[in-house]
Amino acid sequence: MHQFFVSPEQIRESDRCVIILGPDVNHMKNVLRMKPGEELSVSNGRDGREYRCAIQNVEEDRIICELRFIKEDNVELPSRVHLFQALPKADKMELVIQKAVELGACRIIPVAAKRCVVKLEEKKAASKLVRWQGIAEAAAKQSRRAVIPQVTGVSTFAQAVKSAVSMDVKLIPYELAQDMAHTRELMEKIKPGQEIAVFIGPEGGFEEAEIRLALENGVEPITLGKRILRTETAGMTVLSWLLYLLEGR
Repeated sequence: MHQFFVSPEQIRESDRCVIILGPDVNHMKNVLRMKPGEELSVSNGRDGREYRCAIQNVEEDRIICELRFIKEDNVELPSRVHLFQALPKADKMELVIQKAVELGACRIIPVAAKRCVVKLEEKKAASKLVRWQGIAEAAAKQSRRAVIPQVTGVSTFAQAVKSAVSMDVKLIPYELAQDMAHTRELMEKIKPGQEIAVFIGPEGGFEEAEIRLALENGVEPITLGKRILRTETAGMTVLSWLLYLLEGR
């Protein structure tokens, strides 16, 4: 079943009607070749609900659907996980965003750490952000998310740490962290409903000054094992652990 995101005003519960507008109309008509009677799933990207519909009429600039029922089962993680990802080389950020959305992150914050090779100029950053948000939306559709995670503008490391200070759990993979037993103990203390920040460094790792700043602000260092992981693998590893711990309770 195909899933689409619409704005809240396009869902008219009182009329049992959902109206599809914009680029999705062309995609449904000319790519998917959907016809009246076919079922689809709609989310407004905000309330976590899934609206099951069936196509009634296919018009020139809109598709009118009958709202059949609302599925309340929330597919979102029971905690909000914020991924603070240092800017990686090449197009790796696209992979990071896609997989982070699939694994349940609620927000991805690109971070310009000291050792980042990539330096985004303001104009280039704006166009990148549009593309990154589009990747997040496509991944949310594919993984049947009920919300579209936000990809924010690029932050400095200091700004990233400051924005995470009030969160309940703050984690940073670090090669000098204590052994896996300590990491396991930290992870198993995490409870559903907590706000979680995960900081992932660039290819060259975080500078010592950045680690000190993180530790001074309550960020807990963890290990990801005896092997050195690529930056695009590290975030997926932590998010996978969190998914297992949070949804397994």
